[in-house]
Amino acid sequence: MDRHIQNEALDYLCRGFLTLNTPEECRHFLEDLCSQSELQEMSRRLQAAQMLKSGYIYSEIATQTGLSTATISRVNRCLKYGDDGYVTVLDRMEKAGRRG
Repeated sequence: MDRHIQNEALDYLCRGFLTLNTPEECRHFLEDLCSQSELQEMSRRLQAAQMLKSGYIYSEIATQTGLSTATISRVNRCLKYGDDGYVTVLDRMEKAGRRG
């Protein structure tokens, strides 16, 4: 399978996110869309990405987030070799003064 999942359903979901104007709207949408465990996992992965970008080591990240080192390693690979999704979000949040 192509590493870039390009299909109409994913594009539709992305367009849905782009209609949201506030963190509250986004939270409501995410809470309707995802389970609490899915939201927690995604939140912890973004936190891990921010910590990796800030120079934390895996053991510190694992302790603070509860993520496995395998998951942290995957996040790190995405930061280094991915599609720059984490980098884009983290850079924009930092510029806007909304770091975790």
